[in-house]
Amino acid sequence: MFSCLSTVQRVMWKITVPAFCGVLVICIFGNFSLGWFQHSVKPQTQLKQHANRAPGSHDQNCFCHLTGELDDCFCDVESIDVFNNFKVFPRIKKLTEKDYFRYYRVNLKRPCPFWPDDGHCSIKDCHVEPCPESKIPVGIKSGNYNKYSQVANLMADMTECEQANELGAINSTLSNQSKEAFADWARHDDAQDHFCELDDETSPDAEYVDLLLNPERYTGYKGPPAWRVWNSIYEENCFKPRSVYRPLNPLAPSRGDDNGEGFYKWLEGLCLEKRVFYRLISGLHSSINIHLCGDHLLDEGWGRSVWGPDLQEFRRRFDMGETKGEGTRRLKNLYFLFLIELRALYKVVPYFERAIVGLYTGNSREDRATKELLLELLSEIKAFPMHFDEKSMFAGHKMEAKTLKEEFRLHFKNISRIMDCVGCSKCRLWGKLQIQGLGTALKILFSEKEIQKLPEHSPSKGFQLTRQEIVALINAFGRLSTSIHQLHNFRLLLEEKR
Repeated sequence: MFSCLSTVQRVMWKITVPAFCGVLVICIFGNFSLGWFQHSVKPQTQLKQHANRAPGSHDQNCFCHLTGELDDCFCDVESIDVFNNFKVFPRIKKLTEKDYFRYYRVNLKRPCPFWPDDGHCSIKDCHVEPCPESKIPVGIKSGNYNKYSQVANLMADMTECEQANELGAINSTLSNQSKEAFADWARHDDAQDHFCELDDETSPDAEYVDLLLNPERYTGYKGPPAWRVWNSIYEENCFKPRSVYRPLNPLAPSRGDDNGEGFYKWLEGLCLEKRVFYRLISGLHSSINIHLCGDHLLDEGWGRSVWGPDLQEFRRRFDMGETKGEGTRRLKNLYFLFLIELRALYKVVPYFERAIVGLYTGNSREDRATKELLLELLSEIKAFPMHFDEKSMFAGHKMEAKTLKEEFRLHFKNISRIMDCVGCSKCRLWGKLQIQGLGTALKILFSEKEIQKLPEHSPSKGFQLTRQEIVALINAFGRLSTSIHQLHNFRLLLEEKR
């Protein structure tokens, strides 16, 4: 696998391995100051740790053990940092600012299916401002969903009446095979095994939201209502028996000096698939927490709010002392989730490389630029040499693997339904989007054969992505990329604090 590494990547490896060894040695023997990635292509970060510090002391290091290889895969933290911060983050940030990816249709009024609704959060920062119809690009609100933009682009500048008159002429240019595939589209969508409970986009309660104007940030939504959502996810949907206590669960009875050893002994005894499921959810939870710490309300007064990174809040959630060692595990699960969604994007490259698949908004110049930027990002992802290998999952006895895969899917689908129980509208918006994005990634990973059979110039019955799935997939991965980039910023803040 590693024989194809470029010269730059070999240099990075030569620097990374000694850095990893150095961190371990110095962490054990006392004070240290170590520069990460001194090469010009690497973020410059220093790590310090004092042996024998009291838990919770103000110079406690959140990053000392965030290094080296991740469990269940052959990739390390340092390589992901370099790849994300210099290859992925700049591109996906630019991509998610494009019109095609900034408008997301969502129903935030669906009732919670599991417990009585607490009512929506009254905190002003929980509010989501829907996008007026007049602001939505015509190609998005027309309902084409950009399944096949060759037809949509021909119709872009027509009125509805003209579209109706010309539809037959456009259809006459299609092959019989394409017509049959279009006719089967709706039936396939309805029958497909989704990993998420999808919103009905035709519902009168579904609205377009401009994601750039409603950023994911700290809203003040916390305490028992928020705990209940996460508790339901972890305790009822992560294959965990009630006799096993999750570390630092605020709704669980006190376990005295239990440092989570029992929980992690149970977790390591699970099959790979169930262990992966837990790590995906934990990684998503960590990513969301980083977003809240990275865009926190720092000051409010005279009608002006100041937002920015809150180092104290970050330490509370990830510091080794504050979390009894949980912080590092949480952050490593974030990196693991990043690899899973990165692998899904790698797998779906053939789908987007086809000329028939465009990113249609009605502005042909903008649409071409958006497609080019997406393909540029996917090209970088293809070049990454240490992808997660999903072939080890569901690889046992055929019937047992099928049963386990269905159980995996249903548990995840149930989590998507729990998102309708989040009381904060903005938290619900970003929770639903990121869960749908991860669900789309899982759908891709488990559709390899269908993707390999995609026809070049016509629709496929075997594998399709709706516009909603594409928008969720890219924005969800963008959130993970942002989290890893924000970790670098928090490293720098910790150094300045010292």
